[in-house]
Amino acid sequence: MEDVRLGVIGLGLRISLPAAAHRPGRGTVVAAVCDNDPAALRRGLERFDSLKPQDAVTDHRELLTRDDLDAVLVVTPDDTHERIAVDCLRAGKPVYLEKPMHITVEGCDAILRAAYETGTRLYVGHNMRHMGVVRQMREVIARGDIGEPKTVWVRHFVSYGGDFYFKDWHADRRRTTGLLLQKAAHDLDVVHWLAGGYTERVNAFGSLMLHGDLPRREPGTPRPDNWLKEYEWPPTARTGLHHHIDVEDVSVMNMRLDNGVIAAYQQCHFSPDYFRNYTVIGTEGRLENFGDEAGAEVRVWNTGPSRYRPDCDISYLVPDVSGTHGGSDVAIMEEFARFVREGGPTDTSPVAARMSVAAGYMATMSLRDGGRPYDIPPLDPDLVAYFAGAQQR
Repeated sequence: MEDVRLGVIGLGLRISLPAAAHRPGRGTVVAAVCDNDPAALRRGLERFDSLKPQDAVTDHRELLTRDDLDAVLVVTPDDTHERIAVDCLRAGKPVYLEKPMHITVEGCDAILRAAYETGTRLYVGHNMRHMGVVRQMREVIARGDIGEPKTVWVRHFVSYGGDFYFKDWHADRRRTTGLLLQKAAHDLDVVHWLAGGYTERVNAFGSLMLHGDLPRREPGTPRPDNWLKEYEWPPTARTGLHHHIDVEDVSVMNMRLDNGVIAAYQQCHFSPDYFRNYTVIGTEGRLENFGDEAGAEVRVWNTGPSRYRPDCDISYLVPDVSGTHGGSDVAIMEEFARFVREGGPTDTSPVAARMSVAAGYMATMSLRDGGRPYDIPPLDPDLVAYFAGAQQR
């Protein structure tokens, strides 16, 4: 079977994804790259040394005229997703679109509509659906170890938040809407997947508690040389932040799902550690993850009542898988390649991706409106049916 030949649009922080996809002779190969930054293009040519200079362009539309490209990966900043993805879909190129789908609900719906109208295959990169800890929790729930899920709580500790999200464009709400969308889109999607429903109503509170008062760079100045290589501690010692910061670094949101499940999500960007903690309580027990990488545990308590028992009733070890993001980048690219070749159902879902953005977007509107509850805008039933049918008419 010949490799799926990929064009990559965007060579920034998520270059790890096309790197995971570049597996000549094993399913996918990077055959062309695009970035509007000449330095990023040079790095791309070095990273994928089989490319020729003519395979590196600054305008994504040049890739769309190439008949030798089977699909494209869109891994550009969030606010560009709608424009670039729609161009690719209308050009007939199957699209892998990195999460979040877009920074507005309307932008997501425009992408879904373009895929529907053109019939071009759309895949949204929620790679956490391929992470070992998430799949382990989903298997526990599917087996019935905790009965029927009724409530889900997520605490998200982001120790590197000041470095990853407050030293570049992520800090500007015009580019992201907010980190309750940008960063939480993964977790909101996981909440929906574990709970078996989509958020229908949210409210939230949040604030720019720490990073709004730290030293910033002047507009037009580059990020520090040691960016993402050295990290300051304590968080109040951080310097060189983006010149424009207006996203919250602490946020909490409450959700009511369409199947009656009640969920909550909490995020902090100046904690000392970095991990996600999920608790799912069902009619016959609860699960909780201790760590979220290989070697972590998913513990289940399903006897009682009792006081807290750290030894739990059942413990599952998250398997060790090599590769970036716990092996999920390779796994998701394998699924995308199969989807490009054959179509059919996938573990990820464009509609689910839209619903995670919608939950994060409306929660952000709520926290900026004093915590007033907001309803999630409905999606066109024709689009729901199309994507539920694996993008088959």
